[in-house]
Order: sequence, then structure tokens, then C-alpha cells
Amino acid sequence: MDNSQQRGRIRQQIIDGGVRLVNEGLVARTWGNISIRLDETHMLITPSGRIYEDLTPDDIVLVNYHTSKWKGTIKPSSEKELHCEIYRNRKKIHAVIHTHQMNASTVAAAHREIPPILDDMAQIIGPSVRVAEYALSSTKKIAKRTVSALKGRNAALMANHGAVCVGRNLEEAFVVCQVLEKACKAFIEAEFLGGAKSINKFDAYLMHQIYIRRYSGEADKNR
Repeated sequence: MDNSQQRGRIRQQIIDGGVRLVNEGLVARTWGNISIRLDETHMLITPSGRIYEDLTPDDIVLVNYHTSKWKGTIKPSSEKELHCEIYRNRKKIHAVIHTHQMNASTVAAAHREIPPILDDMAQIIGPSVRVAEYALSSTKKIAKRTVSALKGRNAALMANHGAVCVGRNLEEAFVVCQVLEKACKAFIEAEFLGGAKSINKFDAYLMHQIYIRRYSGEADKNR
């Protein structure tokens, strides 16, 4: 597969991912955004203000994630700096999804960190879900604060805003979105039963390391 074919496949993958975001209720209309790392310099990202169902491969924007610059007349997502900052700091991450999913946004509005309350959360996301301190959307400040909250994790809440989920590929990033929403729902509802009880932090950390080093690799082998 040559470079143009590869880029075309990834562009379509991003479009399909955007439609999936809407269909799974993780975003509404043009909210949220998706990117995939293309190589050591560039990422492909959804454009700003476009309805996912109407996108074509030519609408997906090529951005240099070291400089945040792009070519062409179509503007990339206004949250491009967040995606760029993640790729600059997380070398093994190849897909980023920013959502406004309901339960995660509720916990983010409360500025509540989620402890390791579910096995799959600890395994796939990490030993907690931190909340990035509030900053104006689309700024370098929110990008840096979110990357800090993501350290050692595959998801972070963004105070009074939403969430960001990352993965080694787009499918893994979607699984992170789903597990995050499940964990946030469980966390909210457990409040009515006296509060969620955490898994031991060491066990949670160990489960995440095992997932990263073993189980996800086994899944790749079995495809």
C-alpha cells in the first residue's frame, strides 16, 4: 500500500469514527474530534465545524503536530493543540478522541477524580481518572493541563468541558471512551449508595501494566 492509499484509508477511518461518536451518543452534531497519528511528524484530524455524516476524505486535515501548522483552506478542529500536545508527549499513542459524553461531562463538572472502582477501568484506563484543571477551550493552557492529567493514563476528564481518550489505535481509543462512560456512570450512581469503594491502588496499577504489556498484545496476535 503506497502513502496515498494509506492516507486515504486513515481519512476514511476517521470519518467512520466520527459517525460512530454520534451514533454511540458520545458527542452531538459537530462537537468532539478525532485524530490519528500518521507518522513521526503529522497527524490527520477532523475539520472544524463540520457534521460528521457529511465529511469526505478530502475534508480530513493534515497537521504537523510539532508546529501545529496545516496546509489548505479547511481548518482543523479548534482542539488541534490538545491532539498535538498529546502526540508530542505520548510516543506510543496513535489515536486521540475528545468527547462530551454525558456521564464523563457530569463528573468533570463536579471536578471529581475517579478512583479505581471497576476492574476494566483499572486495566484499560489506569489506576484513576484525573480531572484537568479548567482552562479556556482550544488554548495551549488546556492542552498542557490535560496532558498532565493524562500521565500514566489513557483518559482524563477536562473540568467543566468533557473528556479525552487515547489509544494505540482508534479502536482502543473507542474502548477507552466506552469504559470511561461506564466508570463515570457507576461512580455517580454509587454516590446514592454511600459512595464507590476503590480497588487497592497497587492492584489497580498492576492490572493496567499487565493490560499494556500482555493482554492487548495477545489481542493483536489473535486478529
